[in-house]
Amino acid sequence: MRVIEMETRTERVIFQGAGGRRLEARLELPARRPVAYALFAHCFTCGGDVFPARAISQALAEHGLAVLRFDFTEEGGTTPTTHDFSDVEDVLAAVAHLRTTREAPRLLIGHSLGGTAVLHAAGEVPEARAVATIGAPYELGEVHGLLAPVLKQARERGEARVELGEGAMRISRSFLDALTESPMEEVLQRLGRALLVLHAPGDGVVGMRSAQRIYEAARQPKSLLALEGADHLLSRPEDARFAAAVLGAWAGRYVGSREVEAQREAGPELSQGIVEVHEAGEGFFAQDIRVGRHRLRADEPTAYGGEDTGPSPYGLLAAALGACTAMTLRVYARNKGWPLEHVSVRLRHSKVHAEDCQNCETKEGKVDRIDRTVTLEGPLSAEQRQRLVQMADRCPVHRTMESEIDVQTFLDDGATTSPSPSNTTPSNTTPSTSPPTSDNNPSPSGRGTG
Repeated sequence: MRVIEMETRTERVIFQGAGGRRLEARLELPARRPVAYALFAHCFTCGGDVFPARAISQALAEHGLAVLRFDFTEEGGTTPTTHDFSDVEDVLAAVAHLRTTREAPRLLIGHSLGGTAVLHAAGEVPEARAVATIGAPYELGEVHGLLAPVLKQARERGEARVELGEGAMRISRSFLDALTESPMEEVLQRLGRALLVLHAPGDGVVGMRSAQRIYEAARQPKSLLALEGADHLLSRPEDARFAAAVLGAWAGRYVGSREVEAQREAGPELSQGIVEVHEAGEGFFAQDIRVGRHRLRADEPTAYGGEDTGPSPYGLLAAALGACTAMTLRVYARNKGWPLEHVSVRLRHSKVHAEDCQNCETKEGKVDRIDRTVTLEGPLSAEQRQRLVQMADRCPVHRTMESEIDVQTFLDDGATTSPSPSNTTPSNTTPSTSPPTSDNNPSPSGRGTG
């Protein structure tokens, strides 16, 4: 399977937690408009920029999901940074922030005690369709290693604090009480969402038995995957990447792009000859195109301010010429009974000085040029090949591009009467001689790339 990496971007997010505290999080966004949102309450012993948190969030973003990841860090907290786990309701506060500012999460993910927290919170997130846990304990008594004495102290004293590298963690008794208020078996029985349980058999903090108990108590659909060789924190990059890849592929079955694409395809088929173009709302230039029952995308490369989610307008123009050329040669060879086995066309669009164009009427400035190279396969004679190359100029799109084109633009203002054209000037008339401004060439597609 070939994995295509897409560019993602991260935004800092501040939201109000359940106790009125201002919590800090990060929102990982895909290059295109998110197909869904996910909430990641990640490992309580690691900050938001550690590799596992980034890797998982970016992998999901590459599958089209936006991910809000948070670790209960207070905004502008003291140094070292303190992760304050005072209230499980902070998970629902993060959900509420997404619901208000973006879209409610359809996927909930939790690492370590974060997994236990999202399992308890899932019942209050009706929009959620799937839940995933990583190294989550079934019961708090199954937590060992560094976290065990911290949880014990929080139970006994009402709060516990531990230094963790450059940061610190504080856990309150009320937080732990919320995680044990309802027995885990009951929580899982009423979960009502697809569940993925990821766990390392060699986890020294939360044993593999916790994962087995979570899986056994949950209803279908459910999946259990052992992260062989990993530790509790997924500290090795290869383990974090593997978990991220599995999560991304699994999430696509429940909240991925297939559902969104199906919704886009559900629109009525357009009549022959009608093309509709709408801003996609992803980046500055991206456009969704409908042609009949087909869906296309146009955009600009990132170097020109776009997100590169589709060909440029000039790329589509060259593609139209290439497709028409190949079709024309195929039809001509078939009618002649010639042994044309395969035809391919390579095109390159550019701007050239008018004085270098022998066949152009324009002699000043620059003109558009498309170099077209045709490859013909099959036992054709030299005469047949030459004739087919000549027929390329008979392609209907080629003729349209070289002929006078009357483009009329109307304003659709919702009126019932027929709109009046705003410009009835044929497209091949002499352009305005006014000084060049951004309005004269507003799109970077005018740079002349194909």
